[in-house]
Amino acid sequence: MSKTFYITTTLPYVNADLHMGHALEFVRADSIARYKKLAGFEVFFNTGTDEHGMKIFETAKEVSKSPKEFVDNAFKRFKEQAKSFGISEDVHYVRTTDERHEKSAQKFWQKVLDNGFIYKKNYKTKYCVGCEEEKTESELVDGKCSIHTNRKIEIIDEENYFFAFSKFQGKLLEFYEKNPEFVIPQFRYNEVISFVKNGLEDFSISRLKNKMPWGIPVPNDDEHVMYVWFDALTNYISTLGWGTEDEKDFDKYWKEGTPTQYCGKDNTRFQAIMWQAMLMAADVPNTYQIVVNGHITGEGGIKMSKSLGNIVDPKKVSAEYGVDALRYFLLREVSSFEDSPFSEQRFKETYNANLANGLGNLVSRVMKMAENNLDEPVKISEQEDTQEFFDYLNKFEINKSCDFIWSKIGEMDKFIQENQPFKVIKTDKEKGKEMIIKLVVNLYSVARMLNPILPETSEKIKELIKQNKTPQKPLFARKD
Repeated sequence: MSKTFYITTTLPYVNADLHMGHALEFVRADSIARYKKLAGFEVFFNTGTDEHGMKIFETAKEVSKSPKEFVDNAFKRFKEQAKSFGISEDVHYVRTTDERHEKSAQKFWQKVLDNGFIYKKNYKTKYCVGCEEEKTESELVDGKCSIHTNRKIEIIDEENYFFAFSKFQGKLLEFYEKNPEFVIPQFRYNEVISFVKNGLEDFSISRLKNKMPWGIPVPNDDEHVMYVWFDALTNYISTLGWGTEDEKDFDKYWKEGTPTQYCGKDNTRFQAIMWQAMLMAADVPNTYQIVVNGHITGEGGIKMSKSLGNIVDPKKVSAEYGVDALRYFLLREVSSFEDSPFSEQRFKETYNANLANGLGNLVSRVMKMAENNLDEPVKISEQEDTQEFFDYLNKFEINKSCDFIWSKIGEMDKFIQENQPFKVIKTDKEKGKEMIIKLVVNLYSVARMLNPILPETSEKIKELIKQNKTPQKPLFARKD
């Protein structure tokens, strides 16, 4: 029986382009998916788009398009942007407007309703459309959302369906206690427990159709559509066929596997608490693990914003420096779990130091010696012992796995500097050849470890070794 692994990103709304935080989440999830394939797992990597809700409805209206026309165009743009991050070709894309997803979400709703965890009541609340989230007075600053300060807070006063979230406090705490590594890192796990211990309040899971028609219809009630979060969260199992006639992927990757979710820290409550309670309410097994990223900030920890002019577009970075250069920075130079700054100057400095002058220069030096002094390509076994590297990835400490790779690059540079095989070969041909062969073997090991980190570069290095050729142009051209 083959080993299986399921991993998913959260689904971004399609009303705006992907930003650096999205790139961080997507690239990290992709690197773990690639690593698992390298380790012999059969992988299901899921991502996609959240396409319902007031935010989408309003944006479509502003550009004079129907919501469906708007999201169809936005999804095409989303896939193009995801490609600029080097996402695997075999990724599974889910859309919350897919017919299969809508049917699955409706079945999920019905299951939760049948189990007694959905009810109807009148209520009044303050709501931020930008966050698609209810806000308490303590979360508002001068009567506005602290994140979307340019938006007015909406007042919702209507009869809605509610999810009996409050009934799951004990069940959730028991689940967390039995699964101490459910949320990574540990301090996010502690935050989750603290939030649940403070008490849970039932939340609205529908909207009146005559006020907000863009959503999945509530089963057996034509007057309501599902609240966007309740609908969107079910994508993690609808993409696997849950609620359809064919649930083999759900059984294989979720029920019998270790379903893993990546999210940003502002999403932790939805993923690690609300979604887990919803799964319990529908008698569906819980997520195995949730990995939480910090935020990408401007220099000095200042939040990125258009008004401050410190936003860096990941697509432009990828276009100028290359996909793998963007991936390198996000996977090594950004903390695995804490907030980290991003600036164009810092990016250029690390690019020149560690890619152009580091990895790129090493590949050129080693392969030039090999091409000039070896009669044929070095024969190398595909399997290399990189357990320490794998151990870091198993703990989602991707930046430490990158540090491990670059420590090997540093060791090779030091070996060349101290032993100078290009000089030795002139006086002792056999010894010089041995040195060069050793360097090529070690370079192949580096290339193999780079597979999940810098996939394009990994393949280029392997191909150079197989052909015993020096690169015709630098792998990473220095930027002045």
